[in-house]
Amino acid sequence: AFPPLLSVFFTMIILFTYLFYCLNGFCDSLPRPVFDQRSLLHGGIILTDGRDAENLGGALNASPASVVRQHLPDLPTGDAPFNISIANTFGSKKFPQAIIIGVKKGGTRALLEFLRIHPDVRAVGAEPHFFDRFYEKGLEWYRNLMPRTLEGQITMEKTPSYFITKEAPRRVFSMSRHTKLIVVVRDPVTRAVSDYTQTLSKSPGLPSFRSLAFRNATTGLIDTSWSAVRIGIYAKHLENWLRFFPPSRFLFVSGERLVSDPAGEMGRVQDFLGLKRVVTDKHFYFNQTKGFPCLKKPEGSSRPRCLGKSKGRPHPQIPAEVLLRLRDFYRPFNLKFYQMTGHNFGWD
Repeated sequence: AFPPLLSVFFTMIILFTYLFYCLNGFCDSLPRPVFDQRSLLHGGIILTDGRDAENLGGALNASPASVVRQHLPDLPTGDAPFNISIANTFGSKKFPQAIIIGVKKGGTRALLEFLRIHPDVRAVGAEPHFFDRFYEKGLEWYRNLMPRTLEGQITMEKTPSYFITKEAPRRVFSMSRHTKLIVVVRDPVTRAVSDYTQTLSKSPGLPSFRSLAFRNATTGLIDTSWSAVRIGIYAKHLENWLRFFPPSRFLFVSGERLVSDPAGEMGRVQDFLGLKRVVTDKHFYFNQTKGFPCLKKPEGSSRPRCLGKSKGRPHPQIPAEVLLRLRDFYRPFNLKFYQMTGHNFGWD
């Protein structure tokens, strides 16, 4: 047998060797117990809200994916791929499967905000203007603007000027011929006045609506080069899009119905996108001051969500004869648009 002093000597050598290796970081590569690994994983993902491992209950026996789905309710319950690191973000960036392509002052912002209530819709907040202004930056630049989505979620964006941009249909088609296209339309006369009102708020010295709308005030010839008038010739712009996409790829949303019956119109939109009807009448109330629907306040929020001050501006007084002449101008284009879409919007 070893003398006691020799045993102590060997024990001290082993102890100091172990301490030396640990101080130099070699112990980090040693395998941890299974329980310890799981508790660290859960701590990294779901304990960021201040809860400790004792409050997880049976979560330590569950898979990481199921634990995350349980504690992050906005994730889908399907078998979405779970190949992320703890420090990484969820999902991946994809090209939009649906785009709100028009029209300006038709109600596109309201539609997008209503859609964003849906847990399966992820949308870009600002208008990307890729297919009309920044196409030269390339598709990869465009995709990087998109939010991350999980399997089963839809990526969307809205840029109303796409509808009137000649090159946009071909460019969108080159990205994907399966893109779903949503067009929010509104009485073109009211839309023109709303467009003018917005521009007037930014440029107070703007000429009168009458002087801009008429090329010749004496003959009553309408100036179609003025964008506020040109945008409302919906049939002309739609012809350009139908050269690349069949009618089945379009949904035409009534801007008027989006105000008078937001839940009904949102039902049509959700059906078109293949989504469950989550956004219903329980999400809306009518704001008498603004004159359009607002979203009821979510739980934990102190106030309801309404669109900004730039929405619902009072329109300036336009002479009745000017509006009547403009309505006469749009009538044949409206009738053609009704025929092309198979829907009478009742503007005449």
